Formats: sequence, C-alpha cells, structure tokens
Amino acid sequence: MGDLPQIILKDGSSMPRIINGMWQMAGGHGKVNYKNSLSDMLDYVNSGFNCFDMADHYGPAEDIYGELKTQMKNDGNDKKVTGFTKWFPRPGNMSIENVRTFIHSSLIRTKSEFIDLLQFHWWDYDDDKYLNAAQSLKQLQIEGLINSIGLTNFDTIRLKQIVESGVDVVTSQVSYSVIDRRAKGKMTDYCRDNDIYMIGYGVVLGGLLSEKFLGVPEPSTIALNTWSLSKYKDYINRWGDWNLFQELLEVLQRIGLKHSVSLTLIAMKYVLQQDMVGAIIIGCRFGIHQHFDENKRLFSFNLDDEDIEKIDNIVFKGDCLLGWLEPGDEFR
Repeated sequence: MGDLPQIILKDGSSMPRIINGMWQMAGGHGKVNYKNSLSDMLDYVNSGFNCFDMADHYGPAEDIYGELKTQMKNDGNDKKVTGFTKWFPRPGNMSIENVRTFIHSSLIRTKSEFIDLLQFHWWDYDDDKYLNAAQSLKQLQIEGLINSIGLTNFDTIRLKQIVESGVDVVTSQVSYSVIDRRAKGKMTDYCRDNDIYMIGYGVVLGGLLSEKFLGVPEPSTIALNTWSLSKYKDYINRWGDWNLFQELLEVLQRIGLKHSVSLTLIAMKYVLQQDMVGAIIIGCRFGIHQHFDENKRLFSFNLDDEDIEKIDNIVFKGDCLLGWLEPGDEFR
C-alpha cells in the first residue's frame, strides 16, 4: 500500500490522516515486548502507516521509535517514518536552557536530529509559565531542534494566548469521539480561523466502540483490564449509560453494514469527517494486535448526511460535553 492521505499544515509540513498511537506503552496495557513491538511497528510502516504519536512519559515509546529508525537504516529501508512526541513538563523554570535539556532528551531517545512535531501539554493554568515554555519552544524551533509545534489538551483560551504570543502552532491534539464533542464548538471555530488542524484521540474509546461490546452486559471493573478501557468507560458513564451506549453501537453497526465495514471504522470516519480534524490517533498494542489491514478501508467510503443524522440522533440523548466544557478539562 502507498502512503496514506496527507494533510498539509500551514508551515508546509504534512501529516497522515491516521497516526499510530503509542500511549499503550505507558503502562496499564500489559508488558511491552520490545522485539515483537519493533517487528509490528516495521509492519505498520511497510503497510503505509508510518507516523507514530508518543510522549516523554509513554514508557519506552521514544526509545523503541528510535530503534525502529536504526533498524530501518541498517536494513536499507528508505521508507519515510515520522515521529510526533509530546512534552509534559513538571512545574518549574521554563528558561530556554531548561527546556533545551528536555528536548535534547527526546532527540537522543528517538535518535533524531530534530523533532517532527513537538506537542506541548501544561497541567496548571494558574501557573502562566506555559507562555514562557512556549517561547522557549519557539526558540528551539528557530535553532532547528523542532520542526513543527503543536499543543495537546489545551483549551481554546490558552491556545489563543500562545498563538497571539507569536508561536506558530500548527496542531491541537484533543479528545474527540462520537460521544465527546467538546472540540466541536469554540476550538473548531478558532482552529478554522487560524489554520490549525486538530488531531483527535480517544476516537474509538479505547476499543469500546467495537462489535466486541455490542449486545453484552455492562462490563465489571475487573473486566476493564486496561487503562484505556477504564478511562473511556468513565467517558461513557459521563455521557449516558450502558443501555444508551448499546443503542449507539447498534446504529453504528447498521451503518457499517451499509458500507461493508466494522462499526469501529464508522466511529473513526465520523471524527475524521469533522471540520478541522486533520488526523486521528488510533492506539496500537504493538506485539499483541495489528489493525492496519482493517484501517486501510477507512478511505474506501464516506458517511452521508443520513448516516450522520442517525448517529447524532442517538448521541444527543446524552451529554456530549461529558460534564466538562472544553478539551483538556479532565486534566485540570
């Protein structure tokens, strides 16, 4: 398979519309097998899924990505591979010297001369040193250590502040799914006005949006045996309840039958068709499961107005803000 469809960002760089998520390496999803994970990642790249989303705190994710690049170079594999990483700093001095130390660590781990897309997260809005941190990232971008700058889990107000401070933000990574519509209002409007693409995660609710959970009793806490399942089951509870979720799965399945794809792909396509969503992150359990053959079919169909109306009619029976207001509120 050739490269996936791409989105061109305002700084001239590009990203594929499906990104391989590596949060599952942070823990809570079983032991990471380096050898098998590396083999799976190579299979993904060779199948056209060549962009990986990681973070400084996702366990060995940055290290394994670096090993992937080394193995491909040693094997003479000249396929392009792209690494998006995140920086989640603890409170403290955000001087250029301190920030450079953190960024150098990611460069060493990923065996990179520069970071393709550095996505910045901040925990406490009452501490406005996120503005100093953003300026330090801008300087490191000027120095060539960072190609593109994005934000992750910021709300619209702080995104606007950082952009107006002169930082060229090209992406905003946010939670976005059929039941989580927090990014659909102010965030979408601001991104449209400023040519910033959103990257959606949590798109399949950790795997809960699948045939596996259709027609089954509500899972117990013990059955929710990964961080993903536990986190996104809480999202379902905030949105509605298990019975309403079953109605949603039934609707998604019927639409899937119409397009000859799984209900999971319908949920993915719904988000990908939303205004200013440039890409979606699909979490990967490397060394355990592979989904790229199925995900290739995401670009074989489009949802029509009738499909979208059927989904919305169910989803709007619940709280699509999940008890919050803006993207990232769950972290603060």
